Amino acid sequence: MSDSGALLFARYAYPPNELGYCGPAGASALLRSDLPGEIARRARGFEGAWAYLSYLSGPLGDPLSPAVVSAYWIGSLDTPSDFPDLLGFLRARFPGQQGGTWQSAAGRAIPHHSFHVFEVYPWAVLLRRTGNPTAVSVLDRCRIRTGIVRDVRGSSATVTCRPLVWDGSVLAPGPARDEEVAWSAGGLSLLPGLSPGDRVALHWDWVCDVITAEQAATIEALEERQLRASFPEKCRTPGLASAP
Repeated sequence: MSDSGALLFARYAYPPNELGYCGPAGASALLRSDLPGEIARRARGFEGAWAYLSYLSGPLGDPLSPAVVSAYWIGSLDTPSDFPDLLGFLRARFPGQQGGTWQSAAGRAIPHHSFHVFEVYPWAVLLRRTGNPTAVSVLDRCRIRTGIVRDVRGSSATVTCRPLVWDGSVLAPGPARDEEVAWSAGGLSLLPGLSPGDRVALHWDWVCDVITAEQAATIEALEERQLRASFPEKCRTPGLASAP
């Protein structure tokens, strides 16, 4: 398996693992850039992400190739919009997963993290039914979102992002605001550094990677696709694709 792909996987998988939401115990191992083999072994313990990586790579491919890992976390607008066999694949992988809308997502299911967050997890359904503010927070943090670094202080940074806002019927990116996030922990990070002006991808309260404007646009466009599917009542404004 690809060492660079394993490290790219770890950049995005570390924050929910560190919070105890998915993957095996011992999240700090994902920040060991000198142990890509151990990261690759641990990646198989991420039941959700590993399923999509396996699907994207095919029966003879490498689930941790950089292209496959990037396709899952970031995405590509060049890939087909219809994956007719994906739901059957997921039904076999997630037989007990209830509460989301994925079982009826024929024609819109894609092997991307945004689909898993908004349709496989039950939080979007819970939000539509109850307006529970916890659901807003979880969806906002669990998605991969984009931002612009404003300041860096040691292991933390101030990043301008657009949080998801619920208006009672639609969930959509709201006004930009600054938030405090981390980019290293215990002196360990998979990033070589971080600077003001960097465009970044975030997962929970963690900077996963420095990304290009094109990658940011792809993340935002695929999220927009999912938000329109889950909360179709209104049009939404473009995302934070570039620095002011």
